[in-house]
This record gives sequence, C-alpha cells and structure tokens, in this order.
Amino acid sequence: MTRTLLPIASRRETTRLTAMLLRAHGRPLAVSAAAFAVVGLAGLVAPWVLGQIVDTVIEGRESSDVLRGALLIGGAAVVAGIGTAVSVTYLARAGEPALADLRERALDRAVHLDSARLEEAGAGDLLSRMGDDVRSVATSLTQILPLLIGSLVAVVFTAGGLFALDWRLGLAGLASAPFYALGLRWYLPRSGPYYRRERIAQGERAEVLVGGVQGAATLRALSREQAQIDRITHHSRHAMTITLDVFDLLLRFGARTNRSELIGLLLVLGTGFLLVRDDLTTVGAVTAAALYFHRLFNPIGALLMIFDDVQSAGASLARLAGVALLEPVVTADAPSPVRTGALELSAISHEYVVGQRVLSEVTLRVLDGERVALVGATGAGKSTLGAVAAGLLRPTRGRVTVGGFPLEALEPSHVRSAIALVTQDVHVFSGTVRENVDLARADASDDEVREALSVVRALPWVEALPEGLDTVVGDHGHLLAPSQAQQLALARVVLHDPRVAVFDEATAEAGSSGARELEEAAIAVTRGRTSLVVAHRLTQAQTADRVIVMHEGRVVEEGTHDELVAAGGRYADLWSAWST
Repeated sequence: MTRTLLPIASRRETTRLTAMLLRAHGRPLAVSAAAFAVVGLAGLVAPWVLGQIVDTVIEGRESSDVLRGALLIGGAAVVAGIGTAVSVTYLARAGEPALADLRERALDRAVHLDSARLEEAGAGDLLSRMGDDVRSVATSLTQILPLLIGSLVAVVFTAGGLFALDWRLGLAGLASAPFYALGLRWYLPRSGPYYRRERIAQGERAEVLVGGVQGAATLRALSREQAQIDRITHHSRHAMTITLDVFDLLLRFGARTNRSELIGLLLVLGTGFLLVRDDLTTVGAVTAAALYFHRLFNPIGALLMIFDDVQSAGASLARLAGVALLEPVVTADAPSPVRTGALELSAISHEYVVGQRVLSEVTLRVLDGERVALVGATGAGKSTLGAVAAGLLRPTRGRVTVGGFPLEALEPSHVRSAIALVTQDVHVFSGTVRENVDLARADASDDEVREALSVVRALPWVEALPEGLDTVVGDHGHLLAPSQAQQLALARVVLHDPRVAVFDEATAEAGSSGARELEEAAIAVTRGRTSLVVAHRLTQAQTADRVIVMHEGRVVEEGTHDELVAAGGRYADLWSAWST
C-alpha cells in the first residue's frame, strides 16, 4: 500500500519560516554579521602587504618597511582570529535558539497529529524528520553555516580588493566566473533530486527498522524474521546506493572546480605579465593580485563543495518546516457541550484497503452509564470498532455520536474530554508517579492523585515505593511491571473523568498473577461510566451489562452473558472453550 508522507515545505515557505525564527534573535545575528565583515577585511591585509614587500625588495628600499609589513600581517591575523571566534559564537546564539524553536514547533504539531494521518505516513517518516533531519540542520548551524557565511564574505571582499589593485587584473579574475557557473549549472540540477530521494529512502529505512523492532515478537512467532531482515537490507542498500551516487557526482563536480581555478589563475598571471611588460603596473601589484585570486580558491571551493551539505541541510529543513507549518490544533475555550455519555455508532463501515471491509454496517447503541463488552475471534473487527468509537479512527462510512453530538462536529479537545481510550500498549513516562498520573489533569492535588490510584488498586504498591508519589519511574528510574503500568493508565482515566471510556484489551498485559486485580481495577474505572470494552478475557464479558459478539466485521449476537450462553450460539462456543 502506498504511503502518503507528511508534507514537505516549499522553498518559499521554508525561507519565510526561517526568517521569522531568526528575527526573534536579531541582536546576536547582527553582532555575528559585523564580526564576519571584520574577518573579511582583515583577510585582505596579508596579500596587499606582501605585494608591497615585493616592490620594496625590488626597489631596494629600507628593511624596516618589510618589518612593518610583517607586524601588520600579524596584527591582521590576530584581529581575524578574534573576529572568527565572535562571529561563530554569536551565530550559534542566534541559530541554536531558532533551531530549538523550530524543533519545538515541529514536535508540537507532531504530537497533535491525527493518529490516522500519522499511521498513513508511517512512524519512520516522522522519526527520520525529528532525528536525522534535526541532526542535519544542527550540524549545518555549527559547521556549514559559519563556513558558508565566511566564504561569501571572503569572496566579496577579496574580489573588491582585486579590483582595487587594478581593474584589469580584476576583470581577468572575473573572467573565470563563467567556468565556475558552468560547473555549478551542471551539478545543481543533478544533485537536488538525489538529496530528496536520499531523505525519503532514509525515512523508508527507518520505517521498516522500527516496524521490525516493534513487531519482533510477532515476526519470531510466525518465523518471519528473515523476511523482515531482507526488507531492512533492501531499504538500507537502496539508501546506500543513492549516497554513493551522490559522492560520485560530487567528485566529478570537484574536477570541474579545479579546472576553473587553473583557468582563472592563468588569466590573472597572463594579464599581469602583459601589464608589467608595458609598465602599466608593478610586480608587487601582480603578486598581490595572484595571492588574492589564490586566496579565493578555498572560499569559492567551499561555496561550491558545501552545496552538497547546503542542499542536504535544505532538504532536512524543508521536511522539518513541512511538519512545523501544519495547521496547529486549537484548543476550544468554550466548555464541552457533551452532557451525557450516550454513545451511538450508526451503520459503521471501514476499509483499511479499498475493497477489503473490516467493518460492515455495524450499528451499536450504548446507554449512558452502560458497560458493553465486545467479543469475537481475532480479526472480527473489535479493535477497529473500538478505535472508531473513541474518535481515533474515522470510518469509511457511518457516523458516531456522543451525548447526541456527531464527533466530526465537535472540537478535538471536546472529543478528548468526552472519550478516553486505553489500550494494552501503555507508556510509562520518565518522571515521578505523580507526573505520570496527573498528565490527565495538571492541576490535580496529591489527594486527588491518591484517590485515583486507590480506585485502580495501585495505591498500596505506590506508597511502598522508596519515595511514594515522588518516586521516579520509567526508563531512567524504578521499572514497573506491565500490570503496574496499566494501573497508572487506568488512574489517568479516573483523574480525566471522561463520560465514555473505551478499553481495547486494556488488561491484556496483566498475566495470570495480576489478571484478577487488574480486571477489578478496570471494572472500578467503568463503574457508572459509559464503557465499551474490547474483551480478551471472557470474564470481562461476564460482568458487563451487555455483550456484543462480532464475526467478520459484523454484529452476530447481542445480549447479556447468561442470555447468550443459554442461546447456544457463537458466544456459547467461545465461553465453553474459555471455561474448559
């Protein structure tokens, strides 16, 4: 299935966003620009003075002139060193905060992305942007951008110095420009598409790698490890091949640059020879002109060669800007209009792939405060229906209402406040227990957090932790068992207090030892709250007010646990197999 990647900003959009971010740090940027100018001027001193020294030696003047020239060159070198340090430092003070602003803006848009849109693009696309692309732009700020600006200043100032020596020598040097331009004209149209393909290939490589890691257990169970490794190898080789093609292109571009340097230096020296022969200038002036042109080798070469890095960084910046420029999620100030938890799904159909229905005309009504269990074999469509009910997935056809309001008519914040989804894949954030729970409501007091933990039977083990609510958990702290992590997720629901709770196998990670306790916690959370429970354990269905049995995307049975067992249908068969 073809993935629709997240947007990539145009050059104009990227430029406009970058300028806006840099304007917020204008003062250090101005200091950096002034320092770069000082460095450029200081760089003109040595060739000019060396040319004068040549004339001094030829004309047999005082040796003190040579000493003064040497001191002047030394002083200019010190000024250039200080200016370079200042320019790079203040450029970082402007650029790093601007990059941080861009990164935070992109991350803000990313975490508020519609889950269906994110799944459509693939996690690898977003991960490569927030990882590889951020690193590429950061590297350009600390290494490439100072070199780019310094080279531009050196080229402009040195060209001015060349014309100041003699306009004819300046024209001779300028005559090499078409050869540089031809090389650049050859390179740019060929390299740009490569970098775009390289970034996309890196995203695809990240996608298959993340998918392989996340689905490792399933791949092992199905003996599909080698197939996934082959996919990763294929995408890695594809990315590598593009990178090698870029290096080949770069080497050929370098040869064209060296040819332009040779032509330019020959033109300057040849013109200088003719001028000196006709006594139109001095040997010292020609020496200075040759040194000036030779001094242009590095900055011009750097400008041309770092087009490789500039285009790469530009592609990364455009990908980051594409996420940062997504429409922000606006949180509604008005209170939610939803007053009851009555949930209704009308004629719901859904297709992940066109022509392959996962749900077919499912109609379901859950009364305010009712607890309904969804049961069925794997692939029956239970999780898809749960995601549709939670507003996480927009159905291909049909409508979902909560409290009488269609979900598409509500603000996203109102949907989130009315409906909470808990799955078996919960995350423990690196932070304290309190911070993990009060994510649901930042202004919650310690007593309210403890009350939520008490409801889900988690308070005893939390109080037994070394620092209670202040114990750091997660990757950099106290590691929690899967059932404990699930209890924290359930506690968030209690604190959030939505009108509707959708549980998609929310107690699947309990294991045999903690299953009963976690199921009791889930029942406590759903008590008095409209609840739709995708039940992987039929004991959850046994305690529900009503049971919905699904098969191949359709509702095939409906009733209480006792009624369905007595009916002797599909649910009775499932219960018999479960309880045996």
